[in-house]
Amino acid sequence: MTQELLMRVAQSAVYTVLLVAAPALGVGLLVGLLVSIFQATTQIQEQTLAFIPKIVAILLTILAVGPWMLRVILEFAMGIFGNLHRFVG
Repeated sequence: MTQELLMRVAQSAVYTVLLVAAPALGVGLLVGLLVSIFQATTQIQEQTLAFIPKIVAILLTILAVGPWMLRVILEFAMGIFGNLHRFVG
């Protein structure tokens, strides 16, 4: 296995992880921002208030885009296993 091939596989792995995690992280960021604005507006300084809406929003996002996430991960895994002969020997 050459260094170029190893770098390409590592780059593809990082890209796949970022692509799959982006929807959940984006929704968590957006909900956290909205809860923070709500807390600042109402002057409620309860730190645990932000966790429940974020957890629920991320769970709903994963349920909504879960099939797509699974397809992306499976395509990556099939690509790795399909080219296994290039990695060994």
